[in-house]
Amino acid sequence: MDGAGARVSVVVPVREDAGTLRPLADRLAAALAGRDWHLRLVIDASTDESTAVAGALAAESPRIAVSGLTVSDGGDDALVRGLAAEPRADAWVCLDAGLRDPPEEVPAMLDRLERGDVGAVFAARPGGCPRPLLGLRHRLTGLPAGAGRFVAMVANVRDAVLAAVQDAGAPSVALAVTRSGAALATVPVPIGRPPAPRGLAGVRHSARSVAWAVRAQQR
Repeated sequence: MDGAGARVSVVVPVREDAGTLRPLADRLAAALAGRDWHLRLVIDASTDESTAVAGALAAESPRIAVSGLTVSDGGDDALVRGLAAEPRADAWVCLDAGLRDPPEEVPAMLDRLERGDVGAVFAARPGGCPRPLLGLRHRLTGLPAGAGRFVAMVANVRDAVLAAVQDAGAPSVALAVTRSGAALATVPVPIGRPPAPRGLAGVRHSARSVAWAVRAQQR
């Protein structure tokens, strides 16, 4: 991946994030100044003003596009939809819309990816995984401690992620990355805003992730 001329697609699932979308876009633009980047906002069945705010941002900048889901499963459907909608890139970054993933850390992840010896770079937060199901998922899959959906990847890993989700039923992008066969790396990042409670849908999604990881280990 050529850092100077690489096109970067940033995929952001959006659910009840109307208040953070504009700051996110502004901070991302500042962080990626000098790079060729594109932002894909995927509205994940959001019921607030996120759709209107995202539409306004897209109208203001050709670097921003909007997709949407009408039903959310509490998982990574929005991320997968965004990755599939961005085929013309050299690197893809998955980022949280609520500023829990600091946009300022994206360049460090891309710099690590551009060294060419790994296929994906996870942002690893200090303190590991506070949720028991997430901790179990990490132990079962080899997902780096403290890593989650904040990840940068190259083309073959993005393709493997889409195939793992669409063909093998992988319930999350992070798990699909670990099953891609690519070498992985991490970069330490500070914790942004505290994670919001994920609710019953999030708990079900984590349980599906653990179950899928167990089956994958048995293959």
